[in-house]
Amino acid sequence: MKISNRLLSLELPASRSAFLWGPRKVGKTYWLTHQYPQVRLIDLLKTDTFAEYATRPSLLRERCEAWYQRPLVKKGPHLILDEIQKLPVLLDEVHWLIENRGISFLLTGSSARKLKRAHANLLGGRAWRRVMLPLTLPEIESFNLNLAMISGLLPPHLLSPNPLEDLRSYVADYLKEEVLEEAEEQELPAFSQFLRVAALTSGGLLDYTNVGREAGISSLIARRYFDLLEDTFLGFRIPPWRSSKKRRMILTEKFYLFDVGLACYLANRSAKPRSPDFGKAFEHFILMELRAFIHYRRPELPICFWRTSSGIEVDFILGEKELAVEIKASERVHEGDLKALVALLEDGKVKHAVVVCLEPEPRRVSTHIQILPWHYFLQGLWNNEWL
Repeated sequence: MKISNRLLSLELPASRSAFLWGPRKVGKTYWLTHQYPQVRLIDLLKTDTFAEYATRPSLLRERCEAWYQRPLVKKGPHLILDEIQKLPVLLDEVHWLIENRGISFLLTGSSARKLKRAHANLLGGRAWRRVMLPLTLPEIESFNLNLAMISGLLPPHLLSPNPLEDLRSYVADYLKEEVLEEAEEQELPAFSQFLRVAALTSGGLLDYTNVGREAGISSLIARRYFDLLEDTFLGFRIPPWRSSKKRRMILTEKFYLFDVGLACYLANRSAKPRSPDFGKAFEHFILMELRAFIHYRRPELPICFWRTSSGIEVDFILGEKELAVEIKASERVHEGDLKALVALLEDGKVKHAVVVCLEPEPRRVSTHIQILPWHYFLQGLWNNEWL
């Protein structure tokens, strides 16, 4: 497989700055250096760079006064600060330089937690917000679904000759050390066990009490750890659809880890074709494509799941029932597989209702429901056919 151009678009006007968030190893720095090769970059992961700015934050202002002269009319950023969460105090200097010198910044980070905790200056609407996610189907040449289930879709893992070793290092060196440090706690064994339980329950209804019991921690700490994963862009919650004319709805959220390969590795799932583990990974993969489409093309579009109190569930709904998606990791979808979508349609109009599966060709089973091969559905998604 080979990576082609990323889908993230950031057309910054001359007077506008932006935050670019995303988990570690998602490709932010690589994208920036190729997207803006002539722009000066300050990498706060470098210890010597971090040390000099930590000692004297005003150094940023003093250097910018020498580097840039008015009028600054160039589109795009004038300066990139990589991993800004390492030094939140610099945001005060950034704010001053935006207001008084018209300098445009691109600020990247893999955690918003430190900024929140330090009550950092988030620039009061002076900066756009963008998120980079793992790779998507249009960004990969000669895509191999089975391999993606194992390696996940972080670029260095997908291209690695030994993705399991890279995943092991990612978990040991980043998730279990740096991420826990974000929480300012030293409960590494408890957090390690929590990660395993979070992976096993990824995609299920979020029950802090059960997760805490399985991980050997309190429900309060479990909730705090889930918040930590969300703040570091390593996981996200999906809310339930709350309104129904005819049925009682489940009101509990779901939680997913940010990468299908990472979830399989932590849960020790093989994700072999035709196995139950593959079905979970396949659903996760389709969700990540939907989520990337929302972030890159329709950032205001909500996504949720539809589940009744009796257990009837449609995997995902986008918008106000613009698109309902049921996912089946099956080479043959049967009539019984459609009952959840039929129940949803009885509850109100749906613009597009689709079953995404492993069948080789698309077909329509009723006026309202289509059965679509996964690659056919995703090509249509990125071509704006469904939304």
